[in-house]
Amino acid sequence: LHTASRQVRMGSVLSSLLSGVDGSVVVITVLLAVLAPLLLRSNKGGKKEETKKIDANQTQDEAKEGAKDYRRTAAKERTQQVRRESKVFKLDSNGEGLDEVYILHGGMSGNCADFAEELGKNIHATGKVSPTTVLSLEQFYEDGMTMKSLARKNAVCILIVATYTGGTPPPTAQAFFDYLEDSTHTKTELAGLRFAVVGLGHKDYATNYNVFGRYVDKRMAMLGAKRVYTRGEDDEAQLGEGFRVWQKAFLSMLERAGFKKVAGAKSANAGSNGGSGRVKIGELQTEEEKKVVIEDPEESDDESAEESDDDLDDLEDLGLEGEDGSGEAKEMVTESLRKNLTKQGYKIIGSHSGVKLCRWTKAMLRGRGGCYKHTFYGISSFQCMEMTPSLACANKCVFCWRHHKNPVGREWRWKADDPKMLIDGAIEQHRGMMKQMKGVPGVKKDRYEESMNVKHCALSLVGEPIIYPHINEFVGYLHEKNISSFLVTNAQFPELITALPPVTQLYVSIDASNEEDLKRIDRPLFTDFWQRFLDSIEALGKTGQRTVFRLTLVKGWNMDELDGYAALVKHGNPCMIEVKGVTYCGGKKPVIGMKEVPWHDEVIRFCSELAKLLGDEYEIASEHAHSCCVLLARKDFKINGEWYTWIDFDKFAQLEREGKPFDTSDYLAKTPYWAVYRGLGVDGDGGFDPAEVHMKRDGSIVESGC
Repeated sequence: LHTASRQVRMGSVLSSLLSGVDGSVVVITVLLAVLAPLLLRSNKGGKKEETKKIDANQTQDEAKEGAKDYRRTAAKERTQQVRRESKVFKLDSNGEGLDEVYILHGGMSGNCADFAEELGKNIHATGKVSPTTVLSLEQFYEDGMTMKSLARKNAVCILIVATYTGGTPPPTAQAFFDYLEDSTHTKTELAGLRFAVVGLGHKDYATNYNVFGRYVDKRMAMLGAKRVYTRGEDDEAQLGEGFRVWQKAFLSMLERAGFKKVAGAKSANAGSNGGSGRVKIGELQTEEEKKVVIEDPEESDDESAEESDDDLDDLEDLGLEGEDGSGEAKEMVTESLRKNLTKQGYKIIGSHSGVKLCRWTKAMLRGRGGCYKHTFYGISSFQCMEMTPSLACANKCVFCWRHHKNPVGREWRWKADDPKMLIDGAIEQHRGMMKQMKGVPGVKKDRYEESMNVKHCALSLVGEPIIYPHINEFVGYLHEKNISSFLVTNAQFPELITALPPVTQLYVSIDASNEEDLKRIDRPLFTDFWQRFLDSIEALGKTGQRTVFRLTLVKGWNMDELDGYAALVKHGNPCMIEVKGVTYCGGKKPVIGMKEVPWHDEVIRFCSELAKLLGDEYEIASEHAHSCCVLLARKDFKINGEWYTWIDFDKFAQLEREGKPFDTSDYLAKTPYWAVYRGLGVDGDGGFDPAEVHMKRDGSIVESGC
């Protein structure tokens, strides 16, 4: 301290002596470096002696000024040290000393990224921080940045992370997880870094709910980082409500006081986990850690207990759970979800249903071809309405084309709208969207007029329609209006499949052939998902209806276990098997990229091999090359050498109205020649209706082939 004191004062004096001398800063710096040590060595008599004459020409006023400089410097250093210890920062109105904030997100669905961007904009709008940086954890490490570098900057890091399958970190946060798991880190590894954590998950995942967010919060503290605010948690069933409650409280704190350490949130000591400072994800499941506000007994001490918590908001008191206290069921679609889905082109009906215009509906309206259902089963695509009575689902499939913006749940826990209101509302919205096609170049007048008469309903838009409590009445009302029903279920509700009335065609999604792959691909909420899957397949085989297995092929994920698929087919005995290559849906950080999308030839070869394993029971009946989709059908749908995969929809409606028992053979229709599969490499239209005009993206017409 004495040495520092002497150097500071000596520097002040020498600066005064040289103030009138011409020369650069470099010359002054060199003189300071050379002369200061020599003069200090000649003056070792102690602090009192050093304040006396250093140079014959130094005045008493100059000596006093040097002493003032020292005191100011020392006071500033003490203040900075106190601030580093307490993490209480005053935010200057002129912009100096403002905190540098990084918001890092790690998830797969895009929700973490959306929340991070929203929070970044709102934090920056307060004017309390410097420009905020928003990055994915993956990009953060790819750019060569580290948590240690943020600690050196004394930055604030807000982490928004999701929990992935089985309570694991999402692939986009793997590098971050590996860093946290490094056992060589000390308990001061991240000293200087301030942080807050928001975890995303779904409570139906039970013990794995938000476990990664809790792990990150715990481990960051153990490595010496200081919390600036309590951990937030967002249950996906709340559709962002939990995050926004936390955000509101967080921004309120920031407006009032700036960033400060949370009372009782001192970093955990190394001895709390066997002295290693290493915590496994599965160990963070105590009741205390499940609280929104973290106050671990092992992390408290006398100093932190004395800190005021007046600026902290209890998130549970703010309604993080989203209950209104009335005991009434809440609506599924929140305002934020409604806004998001509307932006994607959905029309929301009631509080839990949606309808959207299919691109094939628009294409056939212009005479430019129908969808694969037109080729396989004979629907009029321009008279088909795609909708769902339930936006919620029990799975979070990696290839979900809706990017997991819809809610998930193991049971229905929302307000249930009237089925007639939903269907009438969907038809009205569908017609409204069709009217927007009037005047579009190429729209055929006769088809436009016929499109107002909805003939088919594809209940496969998004979510799990079968969990809607009034699904039976819903299907019945469709049939009353002479609208056929194509209902898709994700094979997790066998009891509901058993209870279904006849539908025109009933599907189950078969996304994998074994338990391990199904868990990895579908990411189901149920812990007994595999048994439910098998029971659903068995229930499907007992319905006596037209049933279909729907396989979505993803290269590198589920195209190898053909024997397993063959066993499942034999177990469920479906009438048809639709095999479709996965559709690339894009997104900010898609799990499935273009390299996972199979070619149509690869799908055909897969189906050929599957047919061989099934013996003489199934055969490739049709294809729709444009959709990369192939249909295998049971041989009893091939009568006298000709396929009958098409449906007589009027006959089905008649049989349904009569209420007498009937089976699939009662409403068969012959598959036209152009829709029949002719073999790999054989010239043909690939299932494209010759009555339509096949156009390329550049507007040129395809003369033959597909």
